[in-house]
Amino acid sequence: QVQLVESGGGSVQAGGSLRLSCVASGTHRSYCMGWFRQAPGKEREAVATIDSDSSTSYADSVKGRFTISQDNAKSTLYLQMNSLKPEDTAMYYCAADPIGYCGGAYRGYELAYWGQGIQVTVSS
Repeated sequence: QVQLVESGGGSVQAGGSLRLSCVASGTHRSYCMGWFRQAPGKEREAVATIDSDSSTSYADSVKGRFTISQDNAKSTLYLQMNSLKPEDTAMYYCAADPIGYCGGAYRGYELAYWGQGIQVTVSS
């Protein structure tokens, strides 16, 4: 059974940094892993993903500011968020899927497993 548990969210001023963590159990190195977010009144969107071959992809809105990474055992997924903006305020979710390649996540593919989400609030 796959379980994903996020931590590290909170409130920060614009320009600040946060690092989100997601402890995963039941996943495998062949999984696609990613971070998603949903702001009030908006659809959930892919933020950053890492494929089974460790290739990373980012939404245009976070390129150069956010970095996704995972530890060698693939038990923890991270999202380092720098230069945060008020528009980054959202509920952030960790997600995983056996599919391996995450590219579809940016085109509406729904990953199979989700964490409970964690709030990130950026004030101006």
